Amino acid sequence: MADSSFRLSKGHLTTHLGWRITPPDSATPPAARIHRRIATTGGVSTYGPDQQRTEADVTAVDPSNDIGGGLGAAFGQVRRWRAFSLLAVAYFMTAVDMLIVNVALPTIGRNLHFAQADLQWVVTAYALTFGGFLLLGGRAADLLGRRRVFTAGLALFTAASLACALAASGTFLIIMRGVQGLGAAMVLPAALSIVMNMFPEGAERNKALGLWGAIGASGATVGVLAGGALTRYAGWPYIFYLNVIVGGAALLLTRRVVPESRLQGARRRYDPLGAITVTGALVIVVYAVSQAPTVGWTATRTLALLTSSAVLLAAFVAIEARAQAPLLPLRLFRLKTLAGANAVGLLLGASFYGYIFIGTLYMQQVLGYSAMNTGLAWLTVGLTGVVLAGPAQVLVTRTSISLVMAAGLTLTGAGILWATQAPAHGSFWANLAGPFFLTGTVTWIFIPVSIGALIGVTERDAGVASGLIDSSQQLGGAIGIAIASTVAATRTHDLHAQGRAITNALTGGFHTALWVCGLITLSAIPIAFLLIRRTDIAQTTTTRQRQVPQPAPVD
Repeated sequence: MADSSFRLSKGHLTTHLGWRITPPDSATPPAARIHRRIATTGGVSTYGPDQQRTEADVTAVDPSNDIGGGLGAAFGQVRRWRAFSLLAVAYFMTAVDMLIVNVALPTIGRNLHFAQADLQWVVTAYALTFGGFLLLGGRAADLLGRRRVFTAGLALFTAASLACALAASGTFLIIMRGVQGLGAAMVLPAALSIVMNMFPEGAERNKALGLWGAIGASGATVGVLAGGALTRYAGWPYIFYLNVIVGGAALLLTRRVVPESRLQGARRRYDPLGAITVTGALVIVVYAVSQAPTVGWTATRTLALLTSSAVLLAAFVAIEARAQAPLLPLRLFRLKTLAGANAVGLLLGASFYGYIFIGTLYMQQVLGYSAMNTGLAWLTVGLTGVVLAGPAQVLVTRTSISLVMAAGLTLTGAGILWATQAPAHGSFWANLAGPFFLTGTVTWIFIPVSIGALIGVTERDAGVASGLIDSSQQLGGAIGIAIASTVAATRTHDLHAQGRAITNALTGGFHTALWVCGLITLSAIPIAFLLIRRTDIAQTTTTRQRQVPQPAPVD
């Protein structure tokens, strides 16, 4: 938090927050007596009362609810952490919802009379809209107002959750799950960009993003536990009623607690062709990889869908290179740290979500664990991640992002490979506790990835950069689960055909899939060192500091 004390210089009272208050007897007009430092993207600039501000230069903050700024800045520290808490709750709710439904699928299938082949759509429908609309949600937050988009997305997510809880047919549930994913795609990038704008780059932002990363790392494991407990003791609709309670409370508090910020000044310009092509490409690729384990990776339908997605993505890049107001400015990828963080985020999503998926199947299908016991087992990963979150953000601040990230990748990869030694007749404490505690170090990947993805990003691009890293992780998760599922099924089939007992065949298939997940994790280590270099981060930070305007010159 910036120091809110005052200093006196040549007849002007200037705060460390960048406000200059001119004494009343000055010749300066009243409207010009208070000047707010406005962050620019093109160099050092201080705006006077009559100077024009363009959309490219200004991120405006609603003065009626400006956390961390304004004359009430002395209370900003408490207020913005209060806002962070509300945003974190919303983020946690969307992160948990990715997997909370998984353990309830058998019960949902029985109650709503799902065909076995259609049951996966309860999960896939959410993943399609969530992963497909994240970039669009991020840019919408930048243009229309981050709190506005966050509130709209949260309202949509909460209403869809209520509809899911009341669903009386499988088709209606699947449709509402898709609407849920759309709401989450609006909530997540808007929330992260608000967090970025509330905290200045450096130790304070690292602390906030450290907590943010811990929430993301623990969300998957808590989702499995919550889903098991609610399904067993209350019934599957309550996994959605929980969202209604939490989402409703967050909606009531948002306007009072969370600040509004948006681009302001010039006429808003949109990129409809870019939005259509990238959203189409993401939706198609998520659909293709989620269906590939069922229809086959070399099936005509799979290849046609992947080709269509590639064509749309190529068209998107061509459109963005020429657009005056691109949905995703390609110049962002000149930031090597951002590019590296997104590459690691893609591989992390593939390996970790695949690991959770395969580990859950192993415990339930081989060891015979109930949904509740499976969730309790995964809780060890989540608790370890929460404990390690504090040291992670401290180490990132004092050492480097790449070192902490590489350490997390090494330990997490080692933990996943250790899990390949679990036998068909294993037990938790003898065979799973060690790997699970070790993979809790995934927090040391999530946190530096979250920080690196936003280093050097200006306020005007906060939403789209947030949507980009979320898209990378979600797309990676969809691909990772599809690959792990295919590898496990193929290896299990081969072993069973060779005469192995089904339990041993399943174990062998899961082992092979875990080897793939572990190697994907370790393959991200060179990227962490090649693209995320301390000198580049220092150079980017220095450039951003030079772009922060100084107080108005003394008369």
